[in-house]
Amino acid sequence: MSTGLRHCQMIVIAAAVLSSLAATNASADSCERSRDYLLGGLAGELPQAPQSYKSLFDICIATATLANVQDAYILKDGGIAAVAKNNSVGATASTLSEFCQRFPRATLRFISPAELARSKTIGQTLRLSSGGITSCRKIRGLAAY
Repeated sequence: MSTGLRHCQMIVIAAAVLSSLAATNASADSCERSRDYLLGGLAGELPQAPQSYKSLFDICIATATLANVQDAYILKDGGIAAVAKNNSVGATASTLSEFCQRFPRATLRFISPAELARSKTIGQTLRLSSGGITSCRKIRGLAAY
């Protein structure tokens, strides 16, 4: 293989890696913004300890890397919100399954396109409730633990 061809292949691989990192960083940005908003006092009194939101940040970052997740946020009530790339039942069920396998004590709430359109600010997005959502504990049958 010629050095010119190898060089072109390396450039293509580097571009693909950078593109993937840029997409992950864009989603991670929403996790950072939601964490900073919550811990910066802009959300008012928080129902959980600040350390809890720091732990949720790691879950948010990991959620943002799931295949069907376009964006992820930490919600004020302690849930994780995700904007799905594909809102079909099968795609969201698969995403929820993967999320619950990785984070059995967490709660994932999908933000519908209509809710996303109504949430004009980060504060409005973070105030969305995950209260009516079935937690991974219940889904996995761990509610008593």
